[in-house]
Amino acid sequence: MGEKVEAGRFDLSDRQRYREKLQRCLTGLERLLAEKRFDRPKNLMGLEIELNLVGADGMPKMLNAQVLERIASRDFQTELAMFNLEVNIAPHRLGGRVFDRLAEEIRTSLAYADRKAGEVDAGIAMIGILPTLDRDDLVSSNLSAVDRYALLNEQIVAARGEDFTLDIDGVERLTCTSKSIAPEAACTSVQLHLQVTPDRFADVWNAAQAVTAAQIALGANAPFLFGRELWRESRPPLFQQSTDTRPPELQAQGVRPRTWFGERWVTSAYDLFEENRRYFPALLPICDDEDPLDVLDAGGVPSLSELVLHNGTVYRWNRPVYDIADGVPHLRVENRVLPAGPTVTDVIANAAFYYGVVRALAEEPRPVWHRLPFEAAAANFEAACRHGIDARFEWPRRGRLGGTTEVDAAVLVRDELLPLAEAGLDAWGVEPADRDLYLGVIEERCRRRVNGASWQAATFHRALEAGLSREAALAATTRRYVELMREGEPVHLWPVGLPEPVPLS
Repeated sequence: MGEKVEAGRFDLSDRQRYREKLQRCLTGLERLLAEKRFDRPKNLMGLEIELNLVGADGMPKMLNAQVLERIASRDFQTELAMFNLEVNIAPHRLGGRVFDRLAEEIRTSLAYADRKAGEVDAGIAMIGILPTLDRDDLVSSNLSAVDRYALLNEQIVAARGEDFTLDIDGVERLTCTSKSIAPEAACTSVQLHLQVTPDRFADVWNAAQAVTAAQIALGANAPFLFGRELWRESRPPLFQQSTDTRPPELQAQGVRPRTWFGERWVTSAYDLFEENRRYFPALLPICDDEDPLDVLDAGGVPSLSELVLHNGTVYRWNRPVYDIADGVPHLRVENRVLPAGPTVTDVIANAAFYYGVVRALAEEPRPVWHRLPFEAAAANFEAACRHGIDARFEWPRRGRLGGTTEVDAAVLVRDELLPLAEAGLDAWGVEPADRDLYLGVIEERCRRRVNGASWQAATFHRALEAGLSREAALAATTRRYVELMREGEPVHLWPVGLPEPVPLS
């Protein structure tokens, strides 16, 4: 939620006015779609990466304000907690050597940020959840000093009306409570944007939903939270539980959580915005003075600010985005499922796989969403979060037999999805050298069955076997992770374990 929001109080009339304004925004969106007012295809992609600040000891550093002051670049912004940053990469046109250019830009930006963080004895870490985070790190006093975060926390806490319960049962089980949404800040992700025309939006969104499980299986990088080994990708259950406005009674009634996979394939971008209005009450009922229908009547382009703000407080893993560039409205699919890291090469490989496979799936004559029940796609997503590269999915059978079958995630990616990704990147006009380099990284992860989560878990257990305490093993694993992240070789080439014996002390 990147909107600039000023702290303030809301009264009863604010919510009613906001609800009415949100409906007018939806009507405005419907008119824009009917009048075909949206931008023409530009094959534009965008990228955001959330980051952690760590010390030389591997522990989190609550210093984002000081680091941002030193970086002094609009490409870097605050995130929810004081140990978080976010870097935004300018939109690029898909084609040519775009992925190599992106990799070089990101390396340059992160190296600069890392040097500036070093001035306050901190460093940059790209990782799904920092293994050394403790419950005492994720409290409201460590939220970034930004109005929108304080206000969002206040409103989610008020809507829930009681402490948040975290209960994640994986390799080990974690149960605890929180008085704020601060645990959400543990989740650091990569967000991939793709600008699409309204006619293509539903196909792209459905394709993105179908492939989220494969993305997580390949890219899982968050196996630890508060000293416990949980799911291979623990961000989704943590994010859902730490932003859950539903007390147990509403959960029992089937009320939808604000962090949501969804419940159906869609036929239009309008479906998603309308569901957001219908299912989720406003958290930040802030209205501006614009009447979107008056703006449309005058031939202008409305900002639909209430719709945009509301949309930013519903945390879909594939989120619809309405935006305006150079006075022309456009739609984007924002893919939010991937964790940050482990290296720039891994991030770009994940992006290349996503943009390629989504293009190919969206253009298939027999779309996967016509052959795969939505419930199966949601179950695949959970299986990938739990088991990572070792997950098994339900997937449509190949050929004319029809129906679905159970398939190993790595085998599915290697045998079916990677060839589709290759064809999709060719359709985008990506150079074969870029295509082969980054899809080759994905192929090697499948062949070796290695991703960030499997490396973290294996290295942690090696450290325990060497005699370290649990806390020391997590810290040593984090330090080694950051060292290898900086060296830049993709994670499937990382040696498991610590580089040398560590004294028992």
